[in-house]
Amino acid sequence: QVQLVESGGGLVQPGGSLRLSCVASGVIFSIYTMGWYRQAPGKQRELVARISSGGRSNYADSVKGRFTISRDNAENTVYLQMASLKPEDTAVYYCNAFPSLDDWWGQGTQVTVSS
Repeated sequence: QVQLVESGGGLVQPGGSLRLSCVASGVIFSIYTMGWYRQAPGKQRELVARISSGGRSNYADSVKGRFTISRDNAENTVYLQMASLKPEDTAVYYCNAFPSLDDWWGQGTQVTVSS
């Protein structure tokens, strides 16, 4: 059974930084492209960034230049380093494979950007 556990969210002021982590278990993590997704209140879940098994990354235009996705296959972990945060980045952040798999969604971690 696959389990993804996200952590690292919190309350941060505009312009601040956070680092999210997602630890995977029950899966051969290294073979999957992994993604970070977010869902803001009243909006659909969207892909923020993804990283291939080989480390190639892609970003949504809204976060390009501010967010960095990385992975540690030895630790079954994917990270999202977020900088220059804006109020519109406020959302619950999730990791999943890309394309996402319905059975893999975890609880997510809340990121709130507010002064």
